[in-house]
Amino acid sequence: MEIDNYRLKIYNIYMATRKKAEAKETKRKKIGLALGGGASKGLAHIGVIRALEEFQIPIDFIAGTSMGSLVGGWYAMERNIDSVETIISDLKRKDNILLTEIVRKNGKPILKDESILNIIDRRFGDFKIEDCEIPFCAVATDVKNGEEVLLKSGKMAPAIKASSAIPIVFDPVKIEDRLLIDGGFINPVPADVVRDMGADIVIAVDVSTHWFDLSSFPAGQIKWRNIYSVFDALISVLDYQISRGILKKADIVVKPSVLGFEWFDFRSAGNIIRAGYTETRKSMGDICSIAGCLSPKRTAMEKFWDFVFDLDQ
Repeated sequence: MEIDNYRLKIYNIYMATRKKAEAKETKRKKIGLALGGGASKGLAHIGVIRALEEFQIPIDFIAGTSMGSLVGGWYAMERNIDSVETIISDLKRKDNILLTEIVRKNGKPILKDESILNIIDRRFGDFKIEDCEIPFCAVATDVKNGEEVLLKSGKMAPAIKASSAIPIVFDPVKIEDRLLIDGGFINPVPADVVRDMGADIVIAVDVSTHWFDLSSFPAGQIKWRNIYSVFDALISVLDYQISRGILKKADIVVKPSVLGFEWFDFRSAGNIIRAGYTETRKSMGDICSIAGCLSPKRTAMEKFWDFVFDLDQ
């Protein structure tokens, strides 16, 4: 009889502890992650997520545009940042896509091995968005009317290909009765989308938008040999103008120092990922303050390496 009473007390303590934990979880503010586009610069999202995981910052919703949809979608699918990095090993092969290797023939883009498209099909297969571990949304643009298209259900692979379909580089993607292209043309950093998904706190990661100062090019010095840099800069200006109002919906905006990398510089993946990680750690105090968690204590060695990385930028 005494044993039964003892077991009952243990059970009651367990249930009381569980109810407290459930109540705390219910009261916890939900955190959404908005991942912007920027081709290879979007690999910084991997470093951002790794830093958030390291400090146990929960991610409850993810919305992504272009490369942000690829990284965010893969992470949302199985909540494993290590597996996301396996994608990069494929992109770093000799046959990866470089801007200088893109040509057009008979009006269609010719990509060496079409590696990114093949990787998306191979990695995601027939997986459906609604089966993700973390609620996810890919943002695309309707070619016909320029409307924003939010892809929250259906097969993951075509949704990510549509969100990442940069004109000239990739053909538009047809989903149901709509022809879709890169979401960056309508929403470069979808902070408003992840807010509408239910996030109380929005962390936006902006890897591509900035104002392009033409005065940095002396009169008459913008030559055709600089056309790729100019194209990159002009797209960044377009994204900057579109995203200014949208980013006001974010509580924290993380801007990794990756603007110096070329759009298709996947061979610099390690440096780009590290930039995302480093910048997120710098913002961790603000993130923890808003999220209600303890701010991380940085060791003297970590401060030293942060200082060294700052010198490199």
